[in-house]
Amino acid sequence: MLEPGERTLVPTGVAVAIPPGFCGLVLPRSGLALRHGVTCLNSPGLVDPNYRGELRVILVNHGAEPFIATAGDRIAQLLVVPFAAAALCVVDALPPGGDDRGANGFGSSGLGRKDGA
Repeated sequence: MLEPGERTLVPTGVAVAIPPGFCGLVLPRSGLALRHGVTCLNSPGLVDPNYRGELRVILVNHGAEPFIATAGDRIAQLLVVPFAAAALCVVDALPPGGDDRGANGFGSSGLGRKDGA
């Protein structure tokens, strides 16, 4: 049982072996969110291709009533998608290109601002 405002790690009883070049994204179920206010807390949750073990889902109850899940209930969904793992390296400066929005920090694109700035 998940009380209103509570979060918990829910075991699924499912283990997967995701192939190299793919990853799994654990996503909430829209019906569960609409009917009960229950969703996945860190969504999407990432399942790396080298992960082995039971999948567990962090659920949070944003609803007004306790939520009870029983074995076999669909509490989340797994989307398997291709991905590329970038090789990272430390540099003293970024290469030229793009625009200068990064200089003004997070939210500086002006999207959603009334003054357009």
